[in-house]
Amino acid sequence: MDMIKVEHLNKFYGTSDNIIKALDDVSLTIAKGQFVAIVGPSGSGKSSLLHIIGGVDQATSGKVFINELDITKLNSEELAILRRRDLGIIYQFFNLIPVLTVEENIQLPTLLDHQKIDETYFEELISLIGLKPRLKSLPYQLSGGQQQRVAIARALMNKPNILLCDEPTGNLDSANSVEIIQYLKKTNVLYQQTIVLVTHDEDIALMADRIIHLKDGKIVKDEVLRR
Repeated sequence: MDMIKVEHLNKFYGTSDNIIKALDDVSLTIAKGQFVAIVGPSGSGKSSLLHIIGGVDQATSGKVFINELDITKLNSEELAILRRRDLGIIYQFFNLIPVLTVEENIQLPTLLDHQKIDETYFEELISLIGLKPRLKSLPYQLSGGQQQRVAIARALMNKPNILLCDEPTGNLDSANSVEIIQYLKKTNVLYQQTIVLVTHDEDIALMADRIIHLKDGKIVKDEVLRR
């Protein structure tokens, strides 16, 4: 079953005299439960692709289907609901609320959606990221790796079908980077989430199941890794 389907996606910037093609007729499918890394040099279009899949940016043309739903037809309110309930998004900059504790940051998406906290699931997430002793800590009291673990748990709090990760290790050293990807791999197996990871780090990409290479807005290589 395809969890993500992209058809003839284009993203252009500029005027007719000076058009920049961030994405140039990109088509791909990603199966449910697959862990995919998207790699490419700066300006290759990898973040643009991720943001359009996540409904935080709009394509110039083409279609994106999330679990068979054409999200290019959704309005801004419908897209916000989709992101809140079906997509978890993790960024390079942790984007934690500085005045909220670890516990409050993780639970925020559920509370914003006016849903009841699933305490059993919350405890499971806390155990998974190994931060139970730091629940009452504020973000500034945590290391970079710990803050990104909180961001992962926050993204998982509403049990999304898809986890989108935009350079999640970009601000971390190599040891913490590997640790974060290992956490993502655990969630991929445990919850069968589809994970799409944008990275410039080839070593990080090799920890995924599949690598899609972008260059100048086009897919130039798509490889499934043998384990």
